[in-house]
Amino acid sequence: MHTTADLPSSSYSDSAAELVAVLFAVTDFSARVLTIHDGSLLPFGPLKPVHHSLQAGARTWVHQQTGQPLGYIEQLYTFVDMKRSHHNGQAVINISYLGLVKETAESGLTLEAKWQDWYEYFPWEDSRRPQHAHILNQLILPMQNWVDAAPNQEIRNQRQQRLNLCWGINGQHWIAENALLRYELMYETGLIAESPYYDNQLPPQLTGRPMQFNHRRILATAVSRLRAKLQYRPVIFDLMPPQFTLYQLQRSIEVLNGVELHKQNFRRLVNNQQLVVATGETMVAERGRPAQLYRFNENVLQESLLSGYRLPLIGNHI
Repeated sequence: MHTTADLPSSSYSDSAAELVAVLFAVTDFSARVLTIHDGSLLPFGPLKPVHHSLQAGARTWVHQQTGQPLGYIEQLYTFVDMKRSHHNGQAVINISYLGLVKETAESGLTLEAKWQDWYEYFPWEDSRRPQHAHILNQLILPMQNWVDAAPNQEIRNQRQQRLNLCWGINGQHWIAENALLRYELMYETGLIAESPYYDNQLPPQLTGRPMQFNHRRILATAVSRLRAKLQYRPVIFDLMPPQFTLYQLQRSIEVLNGVELHKQNFRRLVNNQQLVVATGETMVAERGRPAQLYRFNENVLQESLLSGYRLPLIGNHI
């Protein structure tokens, strides 16, 4: 197991293949990711012969490094980290996994495992923030300069179209699940610290908290995967307590997507799709009348495993 003292900070790795785990939770309406090494890395470790499967290896490293209990996980993506190499010169391969869990209190975690708000790494991804428009304006300006510096008109048009689609400008909609595309464009234009073209022209309040190796790119991939799955599978179920109010459900979906939803439309769509069942119990609210508690419809859960199930449309135009 890696410790804080021996975590690598160079381009060298003792293994040609590493397993990386991205664990998400929603706690107090905050989108959370589990990290190690003071938030600069995701839980990871080398694939070893003792692991009878990739998933078993990922579970082993998560347990040893964090102490966080794991439920459902799925393979996310395989990355090649060209900046790092094995002793034989081969580039390091990262085999990543995405897990949805209930956040364990820090007292139940190992000392170097910490939960972080994922918007610390991607401040531009939360469109609910009052300063979101300001953040976008500050980020888009240097990317527009990159577009205008294209060597010819054809490339300029391609860059402009990419900028428009990724960032929802010039008549395009902001699409929450394009988080990875936005990160990659910022990487290519040198706006984030991990980029070889980084020129430190913008403060970290705009460009986000960096991570070692390619772990922020892996995290961006996981954010995009989760947001896309929320559109057609009820994976939000794995992040909620057994009983919840519709307000809690809506706020949880909003924080994961970084967008606000229309309250009445959201509730109508949830009810029409029979996603939830009233428990007959209520929760005392701080203000106003007690709120009805619900649980997820187990029949819908079983059906969705076979045929998929559409969650309410995410976006400002719901």
